[in-house]
Amino acid sequence: MNTTDQQQQGESTESISPDVENTPVEVNIEPAGTLAALPPANGTTNTTEEWKEWGQQVKQILAELPDYIGQFFSDNQRAIISLGLLFGGIVSLKLILAVLDAVNDIPLLAPTFELVGVGYTTWFVYRYLLQASTRQELSEEIKNFKGQVLGQDSQIS
Repeated sequence: MNTTDQQQQGESTESISPDVENTPVEVNIEPAGTLAALPPANGTTNTTEEWKEWGQQVKQILAELPDYIGQFFSDNQRAIISLGLLFGGIVSLKLILAVLDAVNDIPLLAPTFELVGVGYTTWFVYRYLLQASTRQELSEEIKNFKGQVLGQDSQIS
């Protein structure tokens, strides 16, 4: 290289960054695997106080929750019981239908039940419906059953 090239190269490095050599650089040497701690951000204490305030509100709501539930139940007791009975009835009906469907899928069991049903119906007709005296006996038994279910004093015909 000639001297003019060296002079131009020297001038170009000085003109590009003359302050680089004079800028102090801080180097923090810590053991490997540790992270440098960040300075706290502005407003950190406000967010901590906000979280504490939210925590107090949640704690108060959870402390009063049993009282709210008890008050709601006492105010709406009949409606809740009615809904519970309705739900229980629907679940029971579905369960009974599922059991009957499962029993109906068993070979020879469904025709056997049909034969039992036909036999009982035939016996019932022969026992209670063919003669007038047995029809009157059936009528008395039905009245007695109504009296037991509805009470002895009820006069429902």
